[in-house]
Amino acid sequence: MRMTAFLKSLPLMLLVLVGTGLDSSYSAEKTFITIGTGGPTGVYFVVGNAICRMVHKEAAEGRKTGRKHGIRCAAPSTGGSIYNINQMSTGELDFGVVQSDWQYHAANGTSLFEGKKFDKLRAVFSVHAEPFQILVGQGKDISNWQDLKGKRVNIGNPGSGQRGTFEVLLGAYGVDKSYFGQTTELTSTEQSRALCDGNIDAYGYTVGVPNAGVAQAADGCGASIISLDGDEVKMLVDENPFYTMATIREGVYSTTERDITTFAVMATLVTSADTPDDVVYEVVRAVFENLDDFRRLHPAFAELDPQDMITKGISARFHPGAIKYFQEKGMM
Repeated sequence: MRMTAFLKSLPLMLLVLVGTGLDSSYSAEKTFITIGTGGPTGVYFVVGNAICRMVHKEAAEGRKTGRKHGIRCAAPSTGGSIYNINQMSTGELDFGVVQSDWQYHAANGTSLFEGKKFDKLRAVFSVHAEPFQILVGQGKDISNWQDLKGKRVNIGNPGSGQRGTFEVLLGAYGVDKSYFGQTTELTSTEQSRALCDGNIDAYGYTVGVPNAGVAQAADGCGASIISLDGDEVKMLVDENPFYTMATIREGVYSTTERDITTFAVMATLVTSADTPDDVVYEVVRAVFENLDDFRRLHPAFAELDPQDMITKGISARFHPGAIKYFQEKGMM
């Protein structure tokens, strides 16, 4: 799907995603679940609502056929990966879409989760790869990491995966945020406008490709993505199993005139050990039994492979409900 056509269809797609298409007159007992996502222009928001769409599609209530699971699902916009993990740990969210690096750190009590290990964190499945992208404003004379020194850079809002990953990247280069002339903590929905308005010179974003917010900056004001292919980044990937090198292909955005090299994480769905086995089973079943439909809901999902979805980016223990489905299908 061409990026322009996708963006034009996005509002309609989101309406379709959140719609249930179900008869509300059913009498079965209801189970309500919530999936933490990310900013409303990001792919995490689409992931969560796509999962809900599949859950509702499978439901039998109000229909002659289907699964009589009684599950109703909502996927609100949230602060991102770290926020989602923290809210799951307190029981405020049932599921969360999180970066694979923060799944690892939460499960192992490392990095920002040192001393705050989430013992009950459980993996459900992986979704798409998410390259870390640094966008720079048109005419800012920034072509690599070193050119960012002294510039105005948005590092992301506290609690977001992009903020956490940006801080890891700073550590890989042996600097802190004072390396930049000024830092801001804008959310993913605010940063493209700020870049186009000239209020910042660059921002970092961990997100699937293509993304509407990135396209807004590229198409709207000529912003471009710089490569992150230095030894520091390669060492970061070599030392951390939850990272991988990634390529953003030429032409994916209007200003992407060549392949861009960077590093990436995986978007993953996680939950708590406290979530009932049958609920997790039905969520997994709904997605995997309707994977062709799921793939059509965003270009980042187009190449999803079922086996990759249970191997790449997984570091927490699998939830028993997920294991039950994967074993039934001979995938484990």
